[in-house]
Amino acid sequence: MQHPVKKIEVSNLRLSYGAKEVIHGITFDIYENEIFGVIGPAQSAKTSLLRCINRTIEFSPDAKLKGTVKVDGSDVKTQNVYELRRKIGMVAPLPVGLPITIYDNVAFAPRCSGVTAKSDLDGLVEQCLRQAALWDEVKDRLDSLGTKLSGGQQQRLTIARALSHRPEILCLDEFSIAIDPITTMRIEDVLKELRKEMTIILVTNLTQQARRLANRTMFLWNGEIVEVDSNDVMFSDNPRNRKTYEYVNGIFG
Repeated sequence: MQHPVKKIEVSNLRLSYGAKEVIHGITFDIYENEIFGVIGPAQSAKTSLLRCINRTIEFSPDAKLKGTVKVDGSDVKTQNVYELRRKIGMVAPLPVGLPITIYDNVAFAPRCSGVTAKSDLDGLVEQCLRQAALWDEVKDRLDSLGTKLSGGQQQRLTIARALSHRPEILCLDEFSIAIDPITTMRIEDVLKELRKEMTIILVTNLTQQARRLANRTMFLWNGEIVEVDSNDVMFSDNPRNRKTYEYVNGIFG
């Protein structure tokens, strides 16, 4: 039986902000072409974990890291930070639209990486907007400001922008917090397709969303791993840890 390829390897990771440690020596792997769910109550360090993977944690001057995070077998600290961040697309909980046109929002990253032919950019913009379930709503107004879109549309534009630099890893941090349920389900269908092309980390407070989408899910609580396993185990009546059962069934959290 062929073992899955490890895309991300986290080993004994500790993160402190000043004197306060928020991640307490966690170890886990994420495989190629899986959706890896991360669930847990607020203040469980889920977002901080994502920031360790793509090195945006370095924007916090009081952050101190111990342990290792590897992407494709090499420590992220030794990788070119700009190439690493191009490899890892990030979508934040609330949309951050650039004050430029819808078209330019999506074309920005490809242009920065040297794509200049209009036909190539047109194709990329359409593909990414389709993948983000937004194309049909904006195809006739690509030259209008992205910031004029509704909140849910801006979030989908953020997803299209994250996809535009062809990431190998897509990190979604509470992506559906500002999106209506119907649009959320459309994007979830897109994510199931994207799994064929990339590895997806899904941080969500919605345990049912992790249940629907993820291959495996990790339950983080106060910066520690309670349990990580296949969804068949995590969302069953008999996960390995009673706390997992209580959390996913809404008994606490």
